[in-house]
Amino acid sequence: MDKEILVIDGACGTELQRLGYDVDADPLWSASLLLTNPQVIKDLHTSYLNAGADIILTATYQASIPGLVQYADLTEASASAVIAMAVRLAIEARDEFWAEQKACNKNVRRPKPLVVGSVGPFGACQHDGSEFHGRYTDEMTIEELKQWHKPRIMELIQNGVDLIAFETIPAEKEAIALIQVLETFRGVKAWLSFVCKDDLHLNHGELFADVMERFRNHNQIVAIGTNCTNPQNVDNLIQSCKRLDAYDKPFIAYPNSGESWSVDRWDPTIPPVELSDYVQRWIKNGIRWIGGCCRTTPSDILKIRNKVDGIPKLKESKSLI
Repeated sequence: MDKEILVIDGACGTELQRLGYDVDADPLWSASLLLTNPQVIKDLHTSYLNAGADIILTATYQASIPGLVQYADLTEASASAVIAMAVRLAIEARDEFWAEQKACNKNVRRPKPLVVGSVGPFGACQHDGSEFHGRYTDEMTIEELKQWHKPRIMELIQNGVDLIAFETIPAEKEAIALIQVLETFRGVKAWLSFVCKDDLHLNHGELFADVMERFRNHNQIVAIGTNCTNPQNVDNLIQSCKRLDAYDKPFIAYPNSGESWSVDRWDPTIPPVELSDYVQRWIKNGIRWIGGCCRTTPSDILKIRNKVDGIPKLKESKSLI
């Protein structure tokens, strides 16, 4: 697993909430600001780039085509245009940041950041917390999941993202559907990241190691791992996969802050943890792409960046895309 360490950005929706934008009650969550205040989204991308992120994700986690049609009263064409705008905002932020870095001769050895298209699970876009259990996959067919996901994935690809992120996936069945959609786009690469309820199981109940074994050798998957998971569970999740032979792709981990979501709010009795304290241990365990999810901030990503920069450089990675 001698791969370059890459830093992923942090939270979008919860960071916007922290900045004073009331997105929690909106079924489109952070994507609602694509309709009302897109500059805020672009500014957030820039904040993460300035914090040292090598990868920024589009604000499309909860922005499905059906969801935009249903909740924003858009036509399918207008909904597709919103996805396109989300990609454009991220690319503009990245390109402007990169031009400034080159003009000032800053970070000349740093790779040009990637813009990654965020594809959240069906459950997230239902705005009912069902991504926390994934039981909807028991009722839906793989074909139904494919048809629901494909329009957003197609828009992200057509508008120029560098990679696709299948993230916060709670169940193996949904991952199968997503991979089958990916296979219809030859040459497009993606990462696959599962949300886990403990240090062994996906939210739906499958063993993390079993699911990893199923997907690890797919030639369009460039990294695989976990996100929106308690950071204290990451080590054991990855260790559970060590029985897999000849695993040659980066493990990915971008957990939440360690706080707990209870019913309809974050539990105030559970404090956040310092993700940067885990970085060195995660790297020893083979994790190469590291960032944050819910309740993490640009400050957290800067701390991760500084910790990564303090670690002796590993062997250069192969091309990501």
